[in-house]
Amino acid sequence: MNILQRNNVRITGKGAQPIIFAHGFGCDQVMWRMISPAFEQDYQVILFDYVGAGQSDLDAYDPLRYSSLNGYAKDIVQICEALDLHNVILVGHSVSSMICMLAAIAIPQRIESMVMICPSPRYINDLPDYAGGFERADIEGLIDMISRNQPGWANYLAGVVAKNPDQPALAEELEASFCAMDPPIARRFAATTFLADNRVDLQNCNKPTLIIQCTQDTVSPVEVGDFVHRQLINSTLKKINATGHCPHMSHPKETIDLINQYLKKSA
Repeated sequence: MNILQRNNVRITGKGAQPIIFAHGFGCDQVMWRMISPAFEQDYQVILFDYVGAGQSDLDAYDPLRYSSLNGYAKDIVQICEALDLHNVILVGHSVSSMICMLAAIAIPQRIESMVMICPSPRYINDLPDYAGGFERADIEGLIDMISRNQPGWANYLAGVVAKNPDQPALAEELEASFCAMDPPIARRFAATTFLADNRVDLQNCNKPTLIIQCTQDTVSPVEVGDFVHRQLINSTLKKINATGHCPHMSHPKETIDLINQYLKKSA
């Protein structure tokens, strides 16, 4: 199997060190268009679509494999192996923060550092010790809505994720992207994402990590960012005074600046 074709891998940039951008649930590599060009001068920029998303090969989709975040992490692992990459910087948005972490745990010899944008290891509250932002009934309701009403769930979730009323095009783009997913794949990816619990895995990762957190994020609240920072022993937490769950789309300049500052400092 040609991994690069399977995952619609796109490589640009003039630099030698690889930086891989991993998109979140219901999205594809196009969502990085306001971020990735800023790194092409200094890095080898690698974009891809998870199997089942974007322009990936849908024939390669395996329901069993992608019922776990480890299945998605394997996509990243196989891309790194196919290109024989080393000293890789992984940039993951939302659930891809945890997917990138699982990939880094699987192939630590290939990964140098990570950037997590609005990460969450557990979206469901586990009170009194952990506030993930949602009750289990909320998540089960969303997953059920995906089965019954695709336009409805896409509109609802896009509003929750975007949360920038002054940028209506952002919610519209997210809604269109959600609607473009094959419904059974969307439902399975949603369950895999929102029912996952990767809190223990945080303790198994020692890669230098930048955590970018929005100060008003319904999907990944500030408390979650603080939790991830406490659990990752080699992490740096930076907060953007912004609303929503997609700062790489709503606040691209601030996001680029934070990533650049961190990478230059680390170097």
